[in-house]
Order: sequence, then structure tokens, then C-alpha cells
Amino acid sequence: MKGIVIGIAATAIAFAILVNVLPNSMVSFKGDAVALVGLAIVFGLVNAFIKPVVKLLSFPISMMTLGLIGFVINAGLLLLTAYAAREFADIPFTVGGFPVSGITADTLVAAVVASVVLSLISTLVGLVVHD
Repeated sequence: MKGIVIGIAATAIAFAILVNVLPNSMVSFKGDAVALVGLAIVFGLVNAFIKPVVKLLSFPISMMTLGLIGFVINAGLLLLTAYAAREFADIPFTVGGFPVSGITADTLVAAVVASVVLSLISTLVGLVVHD
């Protein structure tokens, strides 16, 4: 139980840093600390239940691209998190304007950049906050 709480807190910290590092045109969050924790929970659920299935199904493509498809998978999961957060939890989180303005080329670029930055931030937060 302690590990789950620490993981949610670390993810919430990573999202708080992400929102402050990237411009509002890429990632937008207009909520309080409770909504940030809710966003971290939604992100954790998406990563726990959907990511393993997607990674398994994309294994052949991952082998052909030497793992670079992982960036696209993470971007897609971040977009799914934005959609689920807005639709099911009423958390005001958008990635490149998605889900409010739909998917555009700018949305896809913002999702890839945000997922790479979120991965870097999560790694740094994980080095500081241990389970």
C-alpha cells in the first residue's frame, strides 16, 4: 500500500513539473492538487491495464523499429489519459488541445514531446523518491 501511495505522489509531482516546463499549447492543466492526484491515478490505471496489452500487441513492430515505437505508444497512452481524465473524472487536462479540439498534427507532436519529457521527469523523480 505504501508503494502505491508513493507511486501516485511521484507521478503527481512529475505531472506538476511537466505542466510547468512545457508551454500551455502543448500541455494544459487547470486544476488544484486534488485534481493532480486524480490525474496521477488515471495515468497509473492506464499504464497498469492498457499499456501491457498494447506493448504485447506491438512487439513485432517494436522489434522492427528497435523499440522506437515505444515513443508513439507512450504518446498514445498520454492522449488516452487526457481523454479519460476529462471524460470520466472531469479533470481539466489537455495535450496539444486534445480532447477538446480533436487530434491534429500539432496534437501528435505535443503528445510525443510531452511523453518524452514526462519519462525524463519521472526517471528523475524516481531517483529522488524511492519506494
